[in-house]
Amino acid sequence: MKKIITTAILSTLILSAFVSLYIPTVQASPAVMIAQYQLSPEILMPGDTAVLTLEVRNAEIASQSTQSISGTDTTTTTGTLGVDINDIWVVPAQSGGKQIRATANYEDIGHLAAGASIEINFILLVDKNMSEGIYFPIVNIDVSSGTDVVYPLLVKVSNASVDILPTSVPSKISNGGTTELTVTAVNKRENAVKEVIITPHGDGVEFVPQSYFIGSLAAETSEDVIFSAKPMETRAGNISFSVNYKNGDTLHTNALVAPLSVIEALDVAPIITNFPRSITKGGSSQINIEVYNAKTEKITGVLVTPICNATVIPSQYFIGSMDPDDVFSASFDIYTDTVGYGTQIIGFKVSFKQGNDYYETPLVSKTFAVVSGPGASYQSSGSASSTSGSSGVQTPSLTVCVTSLILIIVVIAVLVVLYMRWRKRRKA
Repeated sequence: MKKIITTAILSTLILSAFVSLYIPTVQASPAVMIAQYQLSPEILMPGDTAVLTLEVRNAEIASQSTQSISGTDTTTTTGTLGVDINDIWVVPAQSGGKQIRATANYEDIGHLAAGASIEINFILLVDKNMSEGIYFPIVNIDVSSGTDVVYPLLVKVSNASVDILPTSVPSKISNGGTTELTVTAVNKRENAVKEVIITPHGDGVEFVPQSYFIGSLAAETSEDVIFSAKPMETRAGNISFSVNYKNGDTLHTNALVAPLSVIEALDVAPIITNFPRSITKGGSSQINIEVYNAKTEKITGVLVTPICNATVIPSQYFIGSMDPDDVFSASFDIYTDTVGYGTQIIGFKVSFKQGNDYYETPLVSKTFAVVSGPGASYQSSGSASSTSGSSGVQTPSLTVCVTSLILIIVVIAVLVVLYMRWRKRRKA
């Protein structure tokens, strides 16, 4: 009996030693992890589509050994500790029935060697009307013969947008020429946006440029944009500015509506400051005007042209360029030798350029009389009136002198006639 027990123990020991030669020696188990992840865009908006990039790594760098004995030879096989990944998916984050979710899962990824990594991309969708806040969608990795991975992602949703502010948008503009309008695009978000485009809209108004491409706009920055508004008709209403931009690859739109009326107003105009009420036939008088530029931008090629049947010198008055709020004085001499008696009309128009466009102001007209006697003028400053005769403008004192001289001549003539009659009677 003792011999049988001894034989069994020895057999068991020999079998165990033989079997152990074919069992691999494992120094460690696989360690799968998410080394890093990236979300583009970094901060999402409701309705956004984002790209989630995961770097999945097998952090194990140990090896495993297998020994086999054949006769007197021993063979040792050493290999790294790889792992098979069965499935990767994202568990949605939810709030009030809205979700941040992935569009697909990845199955049967395959073998991942020790120390190796792979890159996995997911498309994440944010439901419209998702409340802003911080959410944690969870990445799950099913690892074969290893520890599964559960990794929460931090995802921020913000309602902050790109807004337009009316930096310089008047409520009324003139129908003559163009007016500059300035708006400011403000990125209130904590991340940059791209492909920013501002487009103005308005019935009866042409805008230059028709749209303005800003491009990228960094976080919490702004940029001014200037449009020239050219009215085509008088109107009362609104204009609007729309801004389109992309947060990641998702297009968003915002708008600014502002009141803008187009009115009949002369923001470039001739103002008559001295004008004759009447001019002696064949005489002359002077007209003084001032040209104002009440626009918010420079005008060029400014030219004043008088329109009249009488002779006016100069026939045109060239001013050139005028900056905003500039005032320029000009004077004209008018001669009545080519017109008849009665009421005459003279008008002045101002032509100018804004950019590449040419404009003319409506005619500003006045009437004067051509008379046989002395003429008279009036001034806007309220100075004393004057007369004009064949030799030019005359003062009231000169008129008195002429009248006195005529009376003296008449008296002398009467005295001569009386003297001649007296002398004739004496001879008789």
